[in-house]
Amino acid sequence: MELFETFQQRYSARVYQKKLLSESDLQRILQAANDAPSAGNMQAYEIVVVGDAPRKQALVKAAWDQQFIAEAPVALVFLTNPARNAERYGARGANLYAVQDATIACAYAQLAATALGLATCWVGAYDDEAVARIVNAPAGRRPVAVLPIGYAAEPPRRRPRRPLKELIHAETIHPTL
Repeated sequence: MELFETFQQRYSARVYQKKLLSESDLQRILQAANDAPSAGNMQAYEIVVVGDAPRKQALVKAAWDQQFIAEAPVALVFLTNPARNAERYGARGANLYAVQDATIACAYAQLAATALGLATCWVGAYDDEAVARIVNAPAGRRPVAVLPIGYAAEPPRRRPRRPLKELIHAETIHPTL
């Protein structure tokens, strides 16, 4: 799939088929996340691959009953690793750049999955502490996103986007807009 087509094809799927991902597709998605840019190339994030049914069900509960997480064959949990940035960038690296790094890695994984014909849904609504416990995250690691990945069970429903003229500003925000 061509890159700009991938952007257009990506949507949030909340119903998945009971069909496993191939190991090669999963590895390609994880490699795409690893290829994502990061502050100083420090890659201040970790990815936990969750495929175990009870653990996915625990993620559902931590994410306030978003059942589709358990329907997907796999969910990736993206965590910050602030210590990787702290020495070079101090508090800004630990508190901001690590979040940005994990976010960009998740976006790359999401687009890679789309390019492979898979569906995803970025999940950001959850209890941080519960998700960290479920994946046994070391102290200081913060969940940034949960990304269920699988084959969509419903046709895509692309939602309308804001017109560029509402979104883009030339150098400053114009108060009259």
